[in-house]
Amino acid sequence: MDHTRKFALAEDSNLEMKSTLTAVYAALQEKGYNPVNQIVGYILSEDPTYVTNHKNARAMIRKIDRDELLQELVRVYLLK
Repeated sequence: MDHTRKFALAEDSNLEMKSTLTAVYAALQEKGYNPVNQIVGYILSEDPTYVTNHKNARAMIRKIDRDELLQELVRVYLLK
């Protein structure tokens, strides 16, 4: 046991955020909404009514910290 282990809390958090956002996107799409517009509306206003209750999407997106989400979106956009 001479190996150094990496602590990857941020990476795990980002994967969880992506999984949640993907599920919310799918729920919005299933209900006939434009998922991108609805998610942007939520991010900008923090009004949860931009997200449907279908498949518990509204509760799921409210668990995501909006500041962390914006940071990750900008980071991914600029680095890829």
